[in-house]
Amino acid sequence: MRPPAVASLSLAAAVLGALAALGLAHAFGWVGKTTSRTVVVTQPAPAVGASAPAKSEVGARPLAGNGFDPARIYARRAPGVVTIYSFFGSSNSADAAQGSGFVVSPQGYILTNSHVITTAGDSGASVHPAHDVYVEFKNHDRVPAQIVGWDVYDDVGVIKVDPRSHPLIPVPLGDSARVRVGEPVAAIGSPFGNENSLAVGVVSAVERSINSLTSNYTLTDAIQTDAPINHGNSGGPLFDARGRVIGINAQIRSDSGNAEGVGFAVPIDSARRSMTQLIATGRVAYAYVGITTEDLTPTLARRFGYLVNYGAVISSVRAGTPADRAGLRGGNQEVDVNATTFTAGGDVVVSIAGRRIRNADDLVRSVTEAFRPGQRVIFTIVRQRKRLRVPVTLEERPSNPDLGR
Repeated sequence: MRPPAVASLSLAAAVLGALAALGLAHAFGWVGKTTSRTVVVTQPAPAVGASAPAKSEVGARPLAGNGFDPARIYARRAPGVVTIYSFFGSSNSADAAQGSGFVVSPQGYILTNSHVITTAGDSGASVHPAHDVYVEFKNHDRVPAQIVGWDVYDDVGVIKVDPRSHPLIPVPLGDSARVRVGEPVAAIGSPFGNENSLAVGVVSAVERSINSLTSNYTLTDAIQTDAPINHGNSGGPLFDARGRVIGINAQIRSDSGNAEGVGFAVPIDSARRSMTQLIATGRVAYAYVGITTEDLTPTLARRFGYLVNYGAVISSVRAGTPADRAGLRGGNQEVDVNATTFTAGGDVVVSIAGRRIRNADDLVRSVTEAFRPGQRVIFTIVRQRKRLRVPVTLEERPSNPDLGR
């Protein structure tokens, strides 16, 4: 695994070692050699011939009742959770990774993290899939799997097993947009290679904006949980009280590299969007504007005379991008305000195609979730006390935007 770009973050998934049965070397961090990986390139993966989204609801229904019963969730959902072994050399090579995943359709599709099945996150510029991938079910039956594709931006990977190779019990997917802080959750996975382990906790926060382990972009809408997540849990499901998947366990924030009560999951709504595109085309395309932004708050609005109290202030515009061609303007003055640095003077984005923008995360969320490359959308901005409507034709997100949005 590569050394952490932010010292406090480490992968919840990559246990490239510490698996006695495989003799893998234990490693963790942002992403690293010999374990689950994550990077910043969207190279299309070989498609497996599927052209329609996986049907995750077939044979998988929410559990009845409103109570939280971890034992019941485990009994009903553990058969649909798998351990994934990825080999980047030969099948006996030490250059391997172990993570978790879960069956989402009777056709054999399985969701996991991109860093579990590729070199995403390693120091190299390009992303390469594992040479061999194997899926082990709860009864320890192990079968080969194909890589369908991966999305390094949201750290989502899709693999597929032959549905005739093992009885499949898909788990139902929930709605991460409806998740609330304080709700109980259950995580099932293979921490440190201990298959089908259960951990419980609550949702600690929603809509977290965190640094991606696998790209130069920010992952928005991450679900924070205090359910213990350790190396090897990456790619496993986070269930709500009714046994529906609301997220894919992906990261921990830790000073020691072990679970310390701050874990993050990729929201299932984002993962579902990625999965649909990966199954259809083998790759995921994100829209791109070419700006960096900062939050506008009432204090900053009063200080700098903005007409609005909330929005995304453009701090910089990358040359040659859709924003540059549309004439959007970045800031021209860095000022220290209340022990933070704010770039003043730029346009304030207050809505995109009618969607209200209250802060920088809203802008990222809107562009990522609502639009596609090639679309022409109207940015409503405030510039020098005037409200303007600016048409912007979006492009596909580049792999290295110098942290632009």
